[in-house]
Amino acid sequence: MSVRNFEPKFMKLGVLTAALQELTPRSVRDPDPDRAIEDRLYFGREIGADVIQLSAALHPSQSDVPAEAMLDPVANTLDLRAPFDAKRRDRVEVAVKESKVGISDIAYFDNLLHDDRTVRGKKLDFMRKVFDAAALLGAPAVCGFVGRDQTKSMDQNLEAFEAIFVPLLKDAKSRGIRYRVEQCPMPGWTTGDNFHNNIAYSPGAWIAMHRICERHGVGDQLRVHYDPSHSILMGQDTRSIFQFLKDSGYAFLIDGFHVKGQVISAKGVSEWGYGGQTMNRGDWVNGKPSEKPADQLNAWKKQTVLCEHELPGTARHDPLAYLQNRTVDWLDHQLAARELLSLDLKTAPLIVEHEYGPARTQDKEKLKPILAGSLAFTRKIDEAAACMFALQAEVLPAQGIPVQGRGREAFRS
Repeated sequence: MSVRNFEPKFMKLGVLTAALQELTPRSVRDPDPDRAIEDRLYFGREIGADVIQLSAALHPSQSDVPAEAMLDPVANTLDLRAPFDAKRRDRVEVAVKESKVGISDIAYFDNLLHDDRTVRGKKLDFMRKVFDAAALLGAPAVCGFVGRDQTKSMDQNLEAFEAIFVPLLKDAKSRGIRYRVEQCPMPGWTTGDNFHNNIAYSPGAWIAMHRICERHGVGDQLRVHYDPSHSILMGQDTRSIFQFLKDSGYAFLIDGFHVKGQVISAKGVSEWGYGGQTMNRGDWVNGKPSEKPADQLNAWKKQTVLCEHELPGTARHDPLAYLQNRTVDWLDHQLAARELLSLDLKTAPLIVEHEYGPARTQDKEKLKPILAGSLAFTRKIDEAAACMFALQAEVLPAQGIPVQGRGREAFRS
C-alpha cells in the first residue's frame, strides 16, 4: 500500500476589468490609453488578485450599440484605437512586474455573427487586433461570444459559424492563442423575441461547433470560458453540465471560468417562467422597436424579471436553493470542476465578474472592500475544494480508505 502526499492544487484568481469601467476617468485614459491597464493592475494587487482579465471593446465613439442600451456596458480597458505595439507592451509589462499581478487573457464580448456584413466586418477586424495584443502580451487566450445572425435560424447560424469562425480561429492558431467562448445566451441583446442570441449557450452547441472546428484543423483553438450564472438562468446546474461533457468525451472543452452567480426569483418565474417577460416590456413603441437606447434596455426584462446576478459571497447561504438550481453552490462548483473536467489548474483562470447591480459602484474606495471580500471568499472556496479533492481523490484512495457519504449527484436535484 502506497502513501500519497497531501498536495492540493489551487487556481489563479482574478477579476474582469469591466467591473471597473470608470476607475480611470475617460478624460485621463482617452489621451493615455495604457494608463487604464496600469491602474487596474495596481488595483488588482490592492484587492488580492493574482491576475486580471483585461477587457477590450470598441471605443464608445466607434461602437454600433449605445451604452444606454446595454445591461452591462463593456469596458475598453484595452484601448485599441491605435495599434498595441511593442512599446505599449513594454509599458504594460513593467506594471505587471511591479504590481505582481498577471494578465490571464483578454476579453472582448460582441456579436461576431452580426447580420450586417459591414458591422460584422468591423467587429471581426477588432477581434483580430485583440488577437495581436494577446500574442504580444503572451496571453494564452482571448475570451468572447460567438453571437447570432438574427435573420437566420439556429441551424443556419451553425453554418454561419463555420463560414465566419473557422477563418477567425485559423488566425488565432497562427498567433498561438485559443478562443474561449462564454456561454451567456444574451436574451436582451435585441428587441426581438429570441432568447438565445449567442448560439454558444450550452454543451450541445459547444460540441456541435467543436466538431466543425475539428474538421478544419482548429479544434484546439475553440474552448469554453464557463460561467455558472448563465446555467442557472437556463435551469441547468454545474455538476450535471460537467458530467455531460465528461460522458460525451468533451471534458477538455472548459479551460477558464467566470465566477459570477445568479439568484433566481421564484416570484419572477411564477409570473413569466424561464423565458422572461415577453410583452409590455417597453422596448417597443407604437408597434415597432423604439429608437431610444434607454427603451431598448427594457429588452433585458427577458432576464431581469426572473433573476439577479450575484457577486460571489454576496448571496445568502441557501442549501435548498443549491439543490433546486436557484443559485450557485460554489463549493460544489469547484469540486465538480476538479472531479469531472480535464483542467490544467495552473492555466485555467478563476475570474470574478462583478455584475451585481446594487454594488456596482465606480467609486474606487467604495468598490475596494466589496471586491476584496468577494475575491477572498472565492479564494477560500477554491482552497477548500482543492483540499477536499486532494484528500478524497488522492490521499485516501492511495491507502484504500473509503470516502464517506454520497455527495451531490449529476442529473438529480
